[in-house]
Amino acid sequence: MGLAMSAFLFVAASDCCAEQRLYNGIILPDEWPPKTEQLTREPMRVPYLESPAAVIPIDVGRQLFVDEFLIEKTTLKRTFHQAQYYPKNPVLKPDKPWETGTSSGGHPAPTAMVFSDGVWYDPEDKLFKMWYMAGYTLATCYATSKDGITWQKPTLDVKPGTNVVHQGQRDSATVWLDLEEKNPAKRFKLFVTQSTPQGWAIFVHLSPDGIHWGEPAAASAPVGDRTTVFYNPFRKVWVYSIRCSEPGLGRARRYREHADPVAGAHWRTDEAPLWVGADRLDPPRPDLMVTPQLYNLDAAAYESLLLGLFTIWPGQPNDRAKPNYVCLGFSRDGFHWHRPDRRPFISVSENYGDWNWGNVQSAGGGGLVVARASSPWVHGQDGRATKLYFYVSGRAGVSGSSASGVCSTGLATIRRDGFASMDAGKAEATLTTRCVRFDGKYLFVNIDADDGQFREEVLDESDQVIAPFSRDNCVPISADKTLQLVRWKDASDLAAAADKPVKFRFYLRNGQLYAFWVSPDRSGASCGYAAAGGPGL
Repeated sequence: MGLAMSAFLFVAASDCCAEQRLYNGIILPDEWPPKTEQLTREPMRVPYLESPAAVIPIDVGRQLFVDEFLIEKTTLKRTFHQAQYYPKNPVLKPDKPWETGTSSGGHPAPTAMVFSDGVWYDPEDKLFKMWYMAGYTLATCYATSKDGITWQKPTLDVKPGTNVVHQGQRDSATVWLDLEEKNPAKRFKLFVTQSTPQGWAIFVHLSPDGIHWGEPAAASAPVGDRTTVFYNPFRKVWVYSIRCSEPGLGRARRYREHADPVAGAHWRTDEAPLWVGADRLDPPRPDLMVTPQLYNLDAAAYESLLLGLFTIWPGQPNDRAKPNYVCLGFSRDGFHWHRPDRRPFISVSENYGDWNWGNVQSAGGGGLVVARASSPWVHGQDGRATKLYFYVSGRAGVSGSSASGVCSTGLATIRRDGFASMDAGKAEATLTTRCVRFDGKYLFVNIDADDGQFREEVLDESDQVIAPFSRDNCVPISADKTLQLVRWKDASDLAAAADKPVKFRFYLRNGQLYAFWVSPDRSGASCGYAAAGGPGL
């Protein structure tokens, strides 16, 4: 795994009207971002799935099977997977005097939870770092961990004797570890939603260490309270995910992008078009039958696409905290979202007394790639990454009330690339890709076929096998690995098929295929993005 090389990407200013061809062959329209006059309850149209590129470049990242973008035909069956909670949650609890507070109705609400905020792995000092809300909207605090599970709250000098790094009442916040920033004084970026006489606004702060933030570098136009920010490295733009309220939809999102995170905080209304909301495919709760709304949208670049973490509000019961949960969306152009699975990716508990009985919401930065056995609970056969870590808030609630109660941070995990798999049973099944083009030399797959078998062949545009990359010449694979090299007899690598339109045809029985990619070297580096990072990449 390595960060995508800038040569693979088309870097475009947010207001550029020239043709923009993305790293994956998608051509953006002249009007970008697209202008929408009104959001409806219909699912978002995804133009690049309707008309994929004739030849798809695949040099950036692992190629995931979350949609039909890469697939010409298949007899494999797609399965979407949900994250699983760490059994000893929560991993961060409120246990300091400055983490106390009260929520609605004056109920106690001790708080140490991510409300977006951020959880990152910092490669400079090899630490997991978490920023979180403390004291129920009262401050932002900082914690560190060596394994992502056991967290420490260091004593710092911002508010002496505490781990507070930013003071002042707040709502949402997003902290971004900007590994592309060339000025070390701006390596960390904080976007915090705070109240002003004109309403809520995003205040932008910059920091060399994520601890000392100083005065705001900018303040935004008025926004909704649950506004967040993320970076799209495929196009080198910062995206403001602006909370708004729309007729018939309630909570929804407007979109604002800019190459500069500080200048991007200043916009006119027409520079933040309507973007996305919940739609008719988001199911209502049977006990409420209320039309769901989009409470928040965080996003991060993972491998070859943007991963969207959609917090869905399914209504507000009178006797419990909001039963919000997190769903997934996927985008290959940074604006249009494909949401094929409306089940909770990370669910809210239905059992009173659980730490996450209410208001499960995502952390900024997205998932973390855990690339070695950093704890006894996570290990891999090949010493490579086997899991993605996702941190979420949870509220224990107060029985008979909508109050938040104790607010903590928990962990959920899933297999690396494990959002969707293409599955085969006892009978051999196949998947043929569309025409792709690559510059690498070594084909890798993420495969679970311990009790089955996987083979692969390379075809030309006319579906003729390119020798010697035939099915029969492929060395069979029976393994469960997130990083598995595919080899052929009589061929040391795939160089003979590089830089020309080809198709891959995968053969599988009794197994699950999660991803494929062509690496420039035998390490298996994908030249993709790792969301919030991880150890050992």
